[in-house]
Amino acid sequence: MSVPEKQAPKNALKSILKVEWIVMNIPFFLYLAFLAILYIANGHFADKTVRQINASQKHIKELQYEYKTLKADLMRRSQADQVENAMKPYGLIVAKEMPIRVPLENKILTTQNPAQ
Repeated sequence: MSVPEKQAPKNALKSILKVEWIVMNIPFFLYLAFLAILYIANGHFADKTVRQINASQKHIKELQYEYKTLKADLMRRSQADQVENAMKPYGLIVAKEMPIRVPLENKILTTQNPAQ
């Protein structure tokens, strides 16, 4: 009995790359190419999304800083001495007495609120 000899690796490679085999597997190659394109597009989309998130975070930080600055400025301006100093050019001063309450007549109240 003779022992069958193995073919050289060169011949094995030639048998795999025959034209018939390649033509028969074209749909699979197209599927792989489509998956590669999707993979690349997904990477680009992810990069774009990360850039947008970073830009939004920077914008939010700037708005937070602006909010804190405006809030501090409003708190400073709403202090009693600051309001008094701002109204001096208009001739307005702080009253030394309590305000007087003017009583309304019953007739006026009933005409304004007829439902009660």
